[in-house]
Amino acid sequence: MTTTDLPTLYARKILQGFHRHYSVFQEVTAAARQRFADGDWHAGQYAATARISFYDIRVRETTKALAELTRLQLDEQVWLATRQLYQDYLQFHPQAELAETFYNSVFCNLFHHRYFNNAYIFVETTLSDAIPLAVETEYRSYFPVVTGMHRTLAQIMQEVDLGAPFADLSEDIRLLRKAFSEQAASQQVNAYQLRIDVLKAPFFRNKAAYVVGRIVSSQRSYPFIVPVLRDEHGHLYLDALITDVDQMAIIFGFARSYFMVQTKAPSALVRFLKDLMPKKTLAELYSAIGLHKQSKTEFYRDFLHHLAVSDDQLVAAAGIKGMVMTVFTLPSYPYVFKVIKDTFGGGKSIDRQTVIDRYRMVKRHDRAGRMADTYEFANVAIPLARIAPDLLQELQSTVAGSLSMDGEQLIISQLFVERRMTPLNIFLDYASNAEIEAAMKDYGQAIKDMLAANIFPGDMLLKNFGLTRHKRVVFYDYDEVQYLTEMNFRQLPKPQTYEQQLAAEPWYSVAPNDVFPEQLTTFAVPQPHLRSMLMKHHPELVDASYWQQQQQDIRTGVISDVFPYPEAVRFVRCVRTATEQDKR
Repeated sequence: MTTTDLPTLYARKILQGFHRHYSVFQEVTAAARQRFADGDWHAGQYAATARISFYDIRVRETTKALAELTRLQLDEQVWLATRQLYQDYLQFHPQAELAETFYNSVFCNLFHHRYFNNAYIFVETTLSDAIPLAVETEYRSYFPVVTGMHRTLAQIMQEVDLGAPFADLSEDIRLLRKAFSEQAASQQVNAYQLRIDVLKAPFFRNKAAYVVGRIVSSQRSYPFIVPVLRDEHGHLYLDALITDVDQMAIIFGFARSYFMVQTKAPSALVRFLKDLMPKKTLAELYSAIGLHKQSKTEFYRDFLHHLAVSDDQLVAAAGIKGMVMTVFTLPSYPYVFKVIKDTFGGGKSIDRQTVIDRYRMVKRHDRAGRMADTYEFANVAIPLARIAPDLLQELQSTVAGSLSMDGEQLIISQLFVERRMTPLNIFLDYASNAEIEAAMKDYGQAIKDMLAANIFPGDMLLKNFGLTRHKRVVFYDYDEVQYLTEMNFRQLPKPQTYEQQLAAEPWYSVAPNDVFPEQLTTFAVPQPHLRSMLMKHHPELVDASYWQQQQQDIRTGVISDVFPYPEAVRFVRCVRTATEQDKR
């Protein structure tokens, strides 16, 4: 084969690998409808976990094939031509942005980071000047002036096609119209004065489906989400109408598992969602719909752009320094960056690989709205000029094994990135009494939500939790995370002798995974006034039998689900069709 044939061969190999990936990804996503209709929640959990690994599997397959062809030797002219040809292939590709990212992943697995620039990979997208895919390809429009509001809403729900019959769709529509009238009371909108745009594909996650769209009038647009649940008889019902943008943002939040939603044109779908939730970044929206690798790409491009237009320096993150991670941030950018320390403090018995595995475990798991999503990057280059001197000194003293220099760049071999939040312990120092009580109540609920998802957070110190801009408590330190079912929860033994009462150390045997809930709150919340607030709302957290019951529920197949919208917005029926488990 001549050198002139190689770019075509390489570009086609990579594009074929991407097509294989997206085909399998969409296949498992499409099956979410049937899993929802059948109430097969366990299969849904398995599919959600498995789907996350699809991308890396296809990248490894494609990398292996090209490694055999190239022998890992980079011919600069060949690869410059390969990139250009691949770019040409994507000119009218419906998933072009995803295919660019796939190309980057394969190339970066093959060659040294010195080639990670826009000449060889798509550091900057080539699609910014391309004709965008029509957003209209992703939604249908409905006109109540033609058939009336009731029939229009019935048609919408029928065409969304959730794979099962409704228990009483007419009653659901009555409740839906009533809720909209109440939520849009400031402006009376008649049926003939509006259009309804609804995304063709429903969004599936855990035990719910979500219909997403907007109501367009001459005055304004009302974004909405309608959660659809399944009752114990296999019938569907509409559970709420959410039109508050902040509440919609929580449903699409970074602490939640990824949705399953079919799309042929992801960029068009994301643009529609961005119009509904303008404060959401592209990275957050790609992540929400399960395209977490594209989310990484969008985040990194945004970070590079921010570096180019700002001049502040990276500094140590606020809060108590951790024993496992060195954490820093850019004050003008809403993220924190974490690097695993060379040696762990505080007598930590875990090793580096265990920390990595636990962060990846959370990535694959149902985060129940209480655990922050994390990006993991390799060989990240940061200009030395953008690193504050005291931070650089701290990095060199704590994570030197992860650092190397390349001219005026600091290369970090492995970097974790999370949304920046206000550490809970810092918030509680300046909050009002009402805010403190609300935060401690939500802190306890966050722990319960994680337990229901089979997560034992381990280190439950307040410093390991943060508050989002919506004042939700979210966990973000994963080095002690384990599955709840792997732990052994015990009542604290009662001392039988005077010597046992005075013993400075435990006089009873303690195995590595033994946990005594009676001691948890004292250790995690040593401040009496905070602990009393926690106990006021969550007294069961000090009872070992409560934790044991959570384990038993998980082992017997009970799937508790915490829905990401308030109880107050749920429709009130004469006879509630939701099971008690759904009401949580």
